[in-house]
Amino acid sequence: MTATTASVTAPTTPAATPAVSLTPLFVRLKLSLLKNGLKGSSKRKAVWISSLVFALVVAFFMTLGLSLLHGHPHAGTVVVLLAAILALGWAFMPLFFPTGDETLDPSRLVMLPLRPRPLVRALLAASLVGIGPLFTLCLAVGSVVAVARGVAGVVAAVVSVPLLLLGCVALARAVATANVQLLSSRKGRDLAVLSGLLIAIGAQVVNFASQRLFQAGGLTQLEPVEAVVRWLPPATAVGMVDSVSDGDYAVAAAQLVLTLVALAALLWFWERSLTRLMVTPDGSTIAAAEPQKDRGDGGVWAFLPAGRTGAVMRRSLRYAVRDPKTKASWASALAIGLIVPVFNALQGTGSVYLACFGAGMLGVQMYNQFGQDTSAFWMVAQTISSPRDAFVELRARAYALALITVPYTVLVTAVTAGLLGDWDVFPAGLGMCLALVGSMMCTGSLASAHFPYSIPTDGAFKNVVPGQAGLAWMGIFGGMLVSAVICAPMIALTIYLGVTDRQSLTWILLPLGIVWGTLTTWAGLRIAAPAVSRKLPEILVAVSKG
Repeated sequence: MTATTASVTAPTTPAATPAVSLTPLFVRLKLSLLKNGLKGSSKRKAVWISSLVFALVVAFFMTLGLSLLHGHPHAGTVVVLLAAILALGWAFMPLFFPTGDETLDPSRLVMLPLRPRPLVRALLAASLVGIGPLFTLCLAVGSVVAVARGVAGVVAAVVSVPLLLLGCVALARAVATANVQLLSSRKGRDLAVLSGLLIAIGAQVVNFASQRLFQAGGLTQLEPVEAVVRWLPPATAVGMVDSVSDGDYAVAAAQLVLTLVALAALLWFWERSLTRLMVTPDGSTIAAAEPQKDRGDGGVWAFLPAGRTGAVMRRSLRYAVRDPKTKASWASALAIGLIVPVFNALQGTGSVYLACFGAGMLGVQMYNQFGQDTSAFWMVAQTISSPRDAFVELRARAYALALITVPYTVLVTAVTAGLLGDWDVFPAGLGMCLALVGSMMCTGSLASAHFPYSIPTDGAFKNVVPGQAGLAWMGIFGGMLVSAVICAPMIALTIYLGVTDRQSLTWILLPLGIVWGTLTTWAGLRIAAPAVSRKLPEILVAVSKG
């Protein structure tokens, strides 16, 4: 009986569950994400396949081109700098395109019982699956083929390729994890909106640098830069192959050790960031408990006028800082308006009058003033009951624009004149710029009243809602043509003084430009204000369609 009771009441020991390795599991999850993402829509599948084909074609030709550099005296310079550019791309692209890879956000895993170190290994393995790693692998292979010579060089190349790939991927993951809260916030979305601008500026810088490079003597000019970069990981992985091929085994050993130490440091930093992320409370819960700071009206806002004018100026300037679409528009105008005259001046083909390009880029910001408010314009509309109210509203918006445009125009004109050494034309160039700004403020006010359109809030690169593109084209390009007509007397006077060789009188264009710009702006506001007051319901409907 006792034996029977013991056999019945004895606790049963559950069978030990074998530990599941996270690494193959996360790789399968990444493959499943890719596979399931292609099932959603044919459009997404077409985009992914076309991206893959494009990346493979570019990688093939770049790898072939790098391979043909084998034996070239400057092959080491090219591939070491290319490795550094790859690393920079991997470091910053996650900040610009955080939605490109769903696994970039490790905060989705914080509620799971996972330890940071196995999680780092699993995420690192999963990160090697995708178009980006494949493209990087092809370039890494081409780079080492270009510099590998002899048996020792081939052995070093076999070690270098995975180290370069792992270094780039680990760098991207460490940066993304450390900035995960930024990537999921409004500031992260602002970075994504501004990414196109930064890429465009970078392309212009690269174009200018390449022209200056080949004019100055070719790749020889890059050797001092390459001598420094080859000691910066993960470019040291490629530099190691070049050093081994040249017989500098001590240098190659130092570069290998530096590459391994840097990779270990990146993985350690990544693990620390993951640990901090998994144990730190969500910022949204902390913000609710913290007392709100009294922002007040101090600081730079204290210099704005009182009353409605100051309030409207403050609202417009805050839009330029906080709203992603407005911020991108302002940043594009400020950057491109400076690049065009300055780069032309550096190339020796510019003119002080090219500063008008920057003035025109900022003058465009006056167009579609009410569309920038989107559906929130109905609150502004409640305060406009007469042409006088509309005039004050438009005038304050013009003041806010002039607060940035006028100093910026003076700066761009002065920089261009200084680079060209043509200070005699500075007064005439600045006067023409200010006259152009005033003319565009005039036409911008009229276009805002007669051709308003809505700016969609979704989509980083959508600036007009469907069905209103015609309004946008008529308002902006029609306004530009009318602005040119308004500036025609100033242009004619400038040409006349230049043709008749009366350069000593060109200074008069500066006070004339100031007066001309002020009068045209005032006239445009006066004419547009009654139209805004009369067409307020139509404007409200037009700007609220997004």
